[in-house]
Amino acid sequence: MSANDVREPPGHAARAGRPAFDLVVSKLRRPAPRPGTVSRPALVERLARDELRPVVSVVAPAGYGKTTLLSQWAERNGQAFAWLSVDERDNDPKVLLTYIAQALDRVEPVGERVFEALASPTSSVPGSVVPRLGAAFAAMTSPVVLVIDDVHLLHNSECRAALSVLAEHVPPGSRLVLAGRNAPPVRIARLRAEGRITEVGPADLALTRGEAAALLEAAEVTLAAEDVTALHERTEGWPVGLYLAALYLREGGSVGTAAISFGGDDRLVSEYLESEFLDRISGQHRAFLTRSAVLARMSGALCEAALDLPDAAATLAGLARSNLLLVPLDRRGQWYRYHHLFGDMLLAQLERLEPGLIPVLRRRAADWCLRNHMPEEAMEYSIAAGDVDAAARLIRELWLPVYWQGRWTTVYRWLHWLDDQGGIQAHPAVAVHAALVAAQTGRPAEAERWIEVVDRWQYGTTARPDDPVAEAWAAVIRAILCRHGIGQMRADADEAAQKLAAADVVAAGAVLCQGIARILSGDLDEGDARLEKAASIAADIGAPETQGIALCERALVAITRGDWYQAEIMADQASTTLRRAGIEIFLAGAVQARVCLHRGDLPAVRQELASAQRVRHLLTYAHPHIAVQARLELVHVYLALADLAGARTLMGEIEEILKQRPELGTLVGQVKELQARLGKEHGPHTRGASALTTAELRLLPLISTHMTVPEIAAELVLSPHTIRSQTKSIYRKLDATNRHQAVIRARELELIDR
Repeated sequence: MSANDVREPPGHAARAGRPAFDLVVSKLRRPAPRPGTVSRPALVERLARDELRPVVSVVAPAGYGKTTLLSQWAERNGQAFAWLSVDERDNDPKVLLTYIAQALDRVEPVGERVFEALASPTSSVPGSVVPRLGAAFAAMTSPVVLVIDDVHLLHNSECRAALSVLAEHVPPGSRLVLAGRNAPPVRIARLRAEGRITEVGPADLALTRGEAAALLEAAEVTLAAEDVTALHERTEGWPVGLYLAALYLREGGSVGTAAISFGGDDRLVSEYLESEFLDRISGQHRAFLTRSAVLARMSGALCEAALDLPDAAATLAGLARSNLLLVPLDRRGQWYRYHHLFGDMLLAQLERLEPGLIPVLRRRAADWCLRNHMPEEAMEYSIAAGDVDAAARLIRELWLPVYWQGRWTTVYRWLHWLDDQGGIQAHPAVAVHAALVAAQTGRPAEAERWIEVVDRWQYGTTARPDDPVAEAWAAVIRAILCRHGIGQMRADADEAAQKLAAADVVAAGAVLCQGIARILSGDLDEGDARLEKAASIAADIGAPETQGIALCERALVAITRGDWYQAEIMADQASTTLRRAGIEIFLAGAVQARVCLHRGDLPAVRQELASAQRVRHLLTYAHPHIAVQARLELVHVYLALADLAGARTLMGEIEEILKQRPELGTLVGQVKELQARLGKEHGPHTRGASALTTAELRLLPLISTHMTVPEIAAELVLSPHTIRSQTKSIYRKLDATNRHQAVIRARELELIDR
């Protein structure tokens, strides 16, 4: 069976209104009401009333029929429904918000700007993605009910903050429905005070006596009226308790022991499932139920491959026909999952009865997913199985495309899991990738930690297998980090280029580093030639960020030579390349600002300064040469604009980078010249937006969310005291007195999106 049965491939570009990565289509389909499901007309009517508030919270323990109720509402309402069923992998804000955007886009196009921000590897979630998606949601002209089911599975703070912001952008006539086991991540108290939320809880969802009778009848269980009443009282109207009782009765159980007062206790359900249901079915049937619980989704082919049970596909088909425990995921009757509560209980039984079989089943599932072109599902099964070697191999394959889709959180989750298992030491090539990701995402200390692992692998032992490609990429990251000066950077870059060529690997990064190292050694001619080659290779292999950096570096060479005509050509080519790829880089904004200043186009200068500010925090001493180059260009610009506060802020950052990387070749002399010039300048010390530090720029998008100070501190791995101090500084520089004013001012300055 093809992976296309459950996945929707991405489009070629976000501008086409398509997601940047494969989507699991079944997550975007609302579950159809199943035959025999008890109708809840009173609740549906309450939800469907026109005067309903814009936010709906449906909160209850497992088994209360939350999804069933919402599915019935969608079936009867006639209004457009956009649906997302959340799972654990949605704890990556780019993933979650891509699904939400795609769900809304199926109702009414949300606009290419949303998908561009989602697809960009450099876009800020709170600073760009959430504002654009919120604005698109608010502007929808077609009334829509956006349902996000199983929202309790979201524990990522950026994901939860994004939903809280979306709750403020529900357009008139539309609804945002958040369903889960816990209170949703919105400002409940404020929404209640404003009369903007409808809350449905366990008491609302409990079945009436009449509904309990209807459920039993639909399950083909005939009872006397007094028995129905007793059963309803013992289960307290809990739908799943009544359903379990019906299964028990169908298997021959007696009415007197058909149920206990479950009260929503998972432990009691587990005991009941084991003692009253599983014991009454055949061994083969029981083995299928428990073993298949390791599968996130089930198809006949996957069950046959993973479970090693005869006729597993036929057993699945029989379960589907009996309407037993399964939730269909497609319209063709090929893919299913267990009701979450039952799945958890069945897995608990497997852990008790056959614990050693669980990793085996998951490895088989991973193998099947790989054979069927589902590598990310294979990764998740490998992680669940604790299969370090398989996960490491998959990370080497997947990290780059996933990173370029902007899913940093997913990449970090994989890497940190592997590190926790001790797998980085066993697979040091993965540490190279981890160092590259950390360097690209503005985490220099983490990049250095990873590269130290690589150093120990490469130089700390002679008893290791050869891996020339990994050694080449290790040399690339060493050149990027430039820990031992420009001379060593040049040697590392040359080593990387030679080893990649010997391995017949075409890569532009090593050639780019060769060019930068030669320029900073004072060899402009040879350096420019290497940069030209790097830009050409990057264009051929589709590496727009590397191509853009190479073109920016060529523009800087032209500026050094006084050739402003050539500098403008190179800068424009860089901007075009990066814009088409949806990428913002600090160096490009800095170079364009310098070129526009020479041209006398001050509005363009200020626009480029804002663009550079948005991503400045990503360029740290993990890229020391480019980080200093870009800041030097902006110091020139701020001095020309008589903005001494901005110039001094950037010079302070340059000095901090040089403390970490003092041997940056010709850049050291350029820094000294500008320091001397800046020291002679006198003027007002007014500190405006240009004086925002990298730490403050990193914080700024987060204050536009509803995250609390402790939540922001946890996200940035800082103390709440530091966050409060930085926030006060932001207020002062933006002439604001609170978060709301600061956000408005930041949007006016285009430091975050509207």
